[in-house]
Amino acid sequence: MSDIGSSGVEYTKVAEIKGPIIIVDGITKASFDELVEIETSEGEKRLGRVLEVGNGKAVVQVFEGTSGLAITGTKAKFLGKTMVMPVSNELLGRVFDGLGRPNDGLPEPIADKFLDVNGEPMNPERREYPTSFIQTGISVIDGMLTLVRGQKLPIFSGSGLPHNILAAQIARQANVVGTNEDFAVVFAAIGVQYSEAQYFKRSLEESGALRRSVLFLNLADDPAIERIITPRVALTVAEYLAFDLGMHVLAILTDMTNYCEALREISAAREEVPGRKGYPGYLYTDLANNYERAGRIKGRNGSVTQVPILSMPADDITHPIADLTGYITEGQIVLSRELFRKGVYPPVNVLMSLSRLMKDGVGEGKTRGDHMEVGNQLYDAYSRSQEVRALADIVGRAGLTGVDLKYLDVGDKFETDYLKQSIDENRNLEETLTRAWDILANLPKGELTKIKDKNIEQYFKGGSKPSK
Repeated sequence: MSDIGSSGVEYTKVAEIKGPIIIVDGITKASFDELVEIETSEGEKRLGRVLEVGNGKAVVQVFEGTSGLAITGTKAKFLGKTMVMPVSNELLGRVFDGLGRPNDGLPEPIADKFLDVNGEPMNPERREYPTSFIQTGISVIDGMLTLVRGQKLPIFSGSGLPHNILAAQIARQANVVGTNEDFAVVFAAIGVQYSEAQYFKRSLEESGALRRSVLFLNLADDPAIERIITPRVALTVAEYLAFDLGMHVLAILTDMTNYCEALREISAAREEVPGRKGYPGYLYTDLANNYERAGRIKGRNGSVTQVPILSMPADDITHPIADLTGYITEGQIVLSRELFRKGVYPPVNVLMSLSRLMKDGVGEGKTRGDHMEVGNQLYDAYSRSQEVRALADIVGRAGLTGVDLKYLDVGDKFETDYLKQSIDENRNLEETLTRAWDILANLPKGELTKIKDKNIEQYFKGGSKPSK
């Protein structure tokens, strides 16, 4: 964390302590989002920030929590500045806690500059439309849910599903193909278990990806209120690496559900009127403040691409967190419990998933001319196979037509040969598209209605004549 300094106005009149916040009375000068240093009667110092000011009172959120604080003997020093993160290229390869303090036994990195953790709004007129492909080495994402530089593509998961394993795999394998441009990963773990945090760290260390990564680890036993700051600190670093150092940055935020729970805790302590399921009414705005920090800026080399991960309570995709995230972002990758039970990894439910910017990031000159068409044809074939499966459950396989049986076969092959891959398997795009054509080869040529004839002639390996 940055040096707090000793200047500031000190108040000793704490009126109330409630949950993660304290209310300080007799305030003459304070401003929204200002940093506050809380000192206990024993001399222990904690950090907070101003949430609200008015009528001589200030509502202060304490990052390390209020346990052990007493109304008497507690001092609050208002520091006259907002929370900042020291940034430089020395951050790469480092591990920090949820507030941006070193967590790897090494000293504080020397800062080139100090940036406000709330970021600066990106001028919409200066935004560049995302059009460049990022290869993750995961077939279902690269082939059908393509990630594009500057995009926000969340992963919707559920309790017990392997979203963290998938996140670590994306962090290890992601790169910008065919260029020598610098690529970095900023990984923010929000309210995760210690074992998960160690898995992320070890996974990036063993693959050598840690040297191009910055990790922020907010653990489950850390104060919940720290979770409000973790994504902001991480995205501040991502913006610096992208727009000051010209790097292409992939920011992975897991788990945004824990972040929203911390927001709800503060909202309840402030006795605000609750919105859906008790979350604050400004949840949409707050999430948008974080998600909209992704993007590209005209005239600058770098980009920030976001993959937020959220576990949907009770696997409910209509839950406020998933619902609002879907409105703000450009698509979603939805994990399926049914596929997970079948032993498929990554268990992506492609029929509920979508990358809205895929069409702009693939094709001739970017990936391959047949990329978009093959992706659409796979969607079509897998969707049809699911319908046939449902029909087979009613009438049995004997009641299906020859084409129906082929679709049944294609659905099985799609799950075992295309969707399923090991957690350290890094497939290039050529292999992904070859596997897609191998699956489509099980269909009659006449069924390939989404693909242009020239691509069918070039890549199709099936032997059937077009159906009349």
